Amino acid sequence: MAAGRAPSPVPVRERRLRIRRKEEVAEGKAWMNPRTMAELGISSEIEVVIAGKRHFYFQVVPREDVPANEVWCNSDQLKTLGVADNTIATVRAKRV
Repeated sequence: MAAGRAPSPVPVRERRLRIRRKEEVAEGKAWMNPRTMAELGISSEIEVVIAGKRHFYFQVVPREDVPANEVWCNSDQLKTLGVADNTIATVRAKRV
């Protein structure tokens, strides 16, 4: 950071999170930690970007039992989409 400059007040809008396969999550849904959702400005839908090329969209459900650095999605759906368990992906609120 340059000397004499204040840190930028711009909030974080995306983060690299671990995508986990979980059987108990409904297809088309994603479970996230509510604190992570608030930090990223997420209210209802997320965009998951893998390798900067593959974009997937999910309805988000806040769950306290999900770790802050993870997103839980339906196991069968992720298999169909070709996403491995523990994949690192960029997660952000769905763009309008």
